[in-house]
Amino acid sequence: MESRSEDRYGKYHIKFPIRNKILILSAATALPFVILVIYLLISMAQYSKTYDELVAGMTVANNYNLNFKEEMDESLYKLVVGYVTFDNISEDETLKDPYAMIGELRSEFTKLMDSTTETESRFWLQSLLRNIDTLEDRVDDIRRSLEVGEQYDQNIEELDNNIYILTELIQDDIQYFIYYQTRSMEHVSATLNQQVNRFIVVCSILIIILLAAVTVMTLFLSSGILRPIRKLYDATMQVAEGDFETRAPVDSNDEIAVLALGFNDMAENMQGLIRKIKEDEGKMRRADLRLLQEQINPHFLYNTLDTIVWLIESNETEQAVDMVVTLSNFFRIVLSKGKEFITIREETEHIQSYLEIQQVRYHDIMEYDIRIDEAIYDYRIPKLTLQPIVENALYHGIKYKRAKGFIHVNGERDGDKIYLTVQDDGVGMDEEELVQIREEISRPCKETEKGFGLANVNERIRMYYGSEYGMSIESEKGRGTIVELVIPADRKEKENEA
Repeated sequence: MESRSEDRYGKYHIKFPIRNKILILSAATALPFVILVIYLLISMAQYSKTYDELVAGMTVANNYNLNFKEEMDESLYKLVVGYVTFDNISEDETLKDPYAMIGELRSEFTKLMDSTTETESRFWLQSLLRNIDTLEDRVDDIRRSLEVGEQYDQNIEELDNNIYILTELIQDDIQYFIYYQTRSMEHVSATLNQQVNRFIVVCSILIIILLAAVTVMTLFLSSGILRPIRKLYDATMQVAEGDFETRAPVDSNDEIAVLALGFNDMAENMQGLIRKIKEDEGKMRRADLRLLQEQINPHFLYNTLDTIVWLIESNETEQAVDMVVTLSNFFRIVLSKGKEFITIREETEHIQSYLEIQQVRYHDIMEYDIRIDEAIYDYRIPKLTLQPIVENALYHGIKYKRAKGFIHVNGERDGDKIYLTVQDDGVGMDEEELVQIREEISRPCKETEKGFGLANVNERIRMYYGSEYGMSIESEKGRGTIVELVIPADRKEKENEA
């Protein structure tokens, strides 16, 4: 069926796939905006770079504009008057070495010269660098004079006529540089504003055009997609109401047509699927019936009737009547009017009847007690949950002991869970046998080679309540076996009993 479906759908030619339609519409809508956004991002990046360079240059220039002249004049004056010398001036925290100041100034403004593109700014930077060179020459003259000694008046004149004028000129150069850089920033801002305004205009026009185009394409797509979807929806509603003869029309040239083909195949196969579900339900019922047949064992029934005859022949009529009543009660609970869930009270009566019948036959080898808390009697339990475990304890534990054994049945509630245990002191199992029986009860009951009753009980509990509930087995060779069941504490009637 799968290969035929693939061939059928593979041969259907899709002329206008929905995916392509949507991609074309998305590309037509997004591409112009992507181009505009990329253009705007590039422009913003260039503006940001230029702006940052201007700001950095102005920051450097402002620092020297405020401090350079004052610091240079003060340092050279104190050198001339002999307050400090060129050798120890760096040790005075209030003064700076003139050569260090000149070198630093030349280095910073040389970097600005390399990064500045505005003509007027470069002109004043060039003037500043020339004045720095001249200032360095004059500082050299003062140093030589100080080394010769006794030229105080000449050095003071040098300060007044050259040094102070040069530092003033340098300060003017810096101020003019700052001025023209400020004008450059204004120009950059104006250019950016023009680009933003142009971008807004272009976007507005483009949005109007795109809205018209998208409207037309949307109408086209809606007629090509929504109409067949509506027809497919109508067909789906008819199938949901039980009309499996309904078929969806295959009249589009896109994936909706393939979907309609798949829907039509689904409608054709729906009846077969329903039939398959019914067959599966029948299999489950047969599995339950097999469990019932295991309990209504001909040998058990034959042996019980034989025991009743023996009691009658022995004039034990009262005991025979009691056994008949007990057998009747046993089968009444086994059938339970077809119900899958009964109360723990009824399940207790069931195993009580079973053990009473078996004790007549095995009174010399079996004793039992049932200690199920009456507080949990009204809780629900799947029918035939404890009886297979009790039967397993008798036939596989006590019977092979060759001495009297005991079967203890206990039940109690702990929180939102109920714990039921069946314990015997029979022959028990070694580790290998225990591992094997644990593996058997973890499988589906139809796959078990032995232990069908236990596997059936465990599978039904897990099916009804979930994997966190079920059966656990502990055993020791020669000491006996403990089987524990965990089920939720639930008083509700199950839906499948309705």
